[in-house]
Order: sequence, then structure tokens, then C-alpha cells
Amino acid sequence: MNSILTLEERISALVALGMRISSLGSEEKESLARRSHHQNNWFTQDSIFLALDGIAFLLEENNLRKWVSAYTLPELKEPKNVGIIMAGNIPGVGFHDLVSVLISGHKASIKLSSADSFFSTWLIQELTDFEPRLKPFISLEEMLKGKDAYIATGSDNSARYFNYYFGKYPNIIRSNRTSVGILTGSESDQDLEDLGFDIFSYFGLGCRNVSKLFVKNEEILHRLLGILEKYKYVADNHKYLNNYEYNKSIYLVNRVDHLDNGFLLLRESKELVSPIGVLYYEYYEDAPQLIQELESQKNKIQVMVGKRSECPAFIPFGTAQKPAPWDYADKVDTLKFLSSLV
Repeated sequence: MNSILTLEERISALVALGMRISSLGSEEKESLARRSHHQNNWFTQDSIFLALDGIAFLLEENNLRKWVSAYTLPELKEPKNVGIIMAGNIPGVGFHDLVSVLISGHKASIKLSSADSFFSTWLIQELTDFEPRLKPFISLEEMLKGKDAYIATGSDNSARYFNYYFGKYPNIIRSNRTSVGILTGSESDQDLEDLGFDIFSYFGLGCRNVSKLFVKNEEILHRLLGILEKYKYVADNHKYLNNYEYNKSIYLVNRVDHLDNGFLLLRESKELVSPIGVLYYEYYEDAPQLIQELESQKNKIQVMVGKRSECPAFIPFGTAQKPAPWDYADKVDTLKFLSSLV
């Protein structure tokens, strides 16, 4: 059997996986969620279901075809071996890198995060069950030595490590990023409720989660805290609650001004990345000037959430954790990088 798949066959395999995920029964999804949660207590049923929905959206045929139509992807007789070091902050966070490598026709050697080995392994197993000819193109490894190229995602500290070891190879190395929200005061209640999804999905652990707000005045912060009551269930997770209570105690002991609705702390800060259970905010006066300032920090910002009418660079409230295939992490075109490896 010929193990080299055409682009059309690779797309078909990925579409089949997406359809399989979309058709999962409730018992099967709940079992997957339980087993994933057993490995990582941050991976709740809601988080696993959200990740499954996101991956199914990623693998919709229309999305995949629109994505690849922007590239020239030659059929490779000698695929390169691409090492992928996956993060584990949210379920299946490294799956887009795997899809990109497979779509490009290369082979993927994957180092899974210990925090997300079960869920990601399940995805890979489902994919290769549908298309066994992909098995030689995917390997799980503990040490990624001697690969032709690398895609590595981690913290700022691990990025320095990755640069040291992989800098001489073609690479994409990602470090810490976060996302911000910009509020004008004209937002509807629905806008602010949708913003809550951007804040609390995956407990705020993703780089696409909003961890900092820019606001016109304090009034909107009080309004926001009331509307966010819908998300108080996050405090049912002991890991989230421990983070919230720890930061609250620090603020109280040190007499740090903050707002509190019982499960989220709002604190004024110039920093972008807030701790879990905390949302930073900063006041601004002029929107064009703010956008200019944020542009100067674009290497630390994944997405900006706000009203598109204010700035075309904003994405709508509630969509931060719903990326399409072409919404690349760190805005680095992964498929362009991979298609250059010939």
C-alpha cells in the first residue's frame, strides 16, 4: 500500500476526524472528559467539550479548503521530519501544529506535554484509525533529536531553551502571550457576557484568554462584575478557587486596591498577564493612541477583543477561543513555514 497520501486524501482524513468528533455521543464525550480530567484537574468536562467543538470547527471541510487554497503545496516525494513540542495549558492546544504538518505533507515527531498526553493521544489515535496510511507520518517521542525543523511552544523560559537547542534548524518558537479586551462603555449586556467567555473559558489558561482590560472608567467595571455572575461556576474547580483565594489574601494583606465579585478579582495594573482568578485593567482616554500603544506590544498580545467598529484589528466578543485554521498562534504563518521546507 502506498503510504504517501495526496493533499485531497489528507484533507479527507482530517474532515473525517472532524465529523467523528461532531458525532460523538454524550456517554463517549463524558468518558473522554472523565479520563482527561483524571490526568489534569484543569481539564473539566466543559473544557474538553469546548476543545472538541473547537477542533471540529477547525476540521470543517469548508475551513480546511479555504485555508489551503491560499498556498501552493507540492506533493512531496521526500517529506521532512518536523519536531513538534506541544504545550499542555489547554486540551489539544498543539493539534493545529500537527494538522499543519500533515496538510503540508511532512512527517510529525511529537513531544506531548505531560499535562495533555491523554487527550492529544486520543485525537491522534482517532485520526490514524480513519486513515492508517497516516501512521508513518506521526510518531510520539520523548526526545526530538536530529529533526529537519522544529515547532516548539512554551513559556518565555522554555523558549530560551528551545532557541539554544533548535536555533540552528528551521524553526517556529513560541513563548508567553496573552489577550486583551478594549471596552468603550457602549457595550451591550450581551457583549459583556460574551467577554466573560473570553475571560473564563479554560479558566483563563490559554494565550487567547483575555487577562487584561482597557476601560474608560470604573463604572463599566462594576457593571461587568455583575454580568459575569453567570460564570461563577469556575469557583467550583478547586484549582481555580485556590488561585483566587491566594491572590485575594495577598491583596488584602498588602492593602492592594481591587474589586471582587466572589470569584474574580479586578486590579489596576500596567502589566498584561494576570494571575488565574485575577483580571487586570487599565484606564485609557484616546482609542487610536491606545491601539498604537498596543501595537508596540504586539509580540506579547495574541488577540485584541472589542467592537470591530472601533478597530478592524479587534475580534468580536466571545470569539477569542474559536480560532479558524488561518488564525495562527503568534501570527506566524505555520503553513507558509512548512511549505518552504523542500
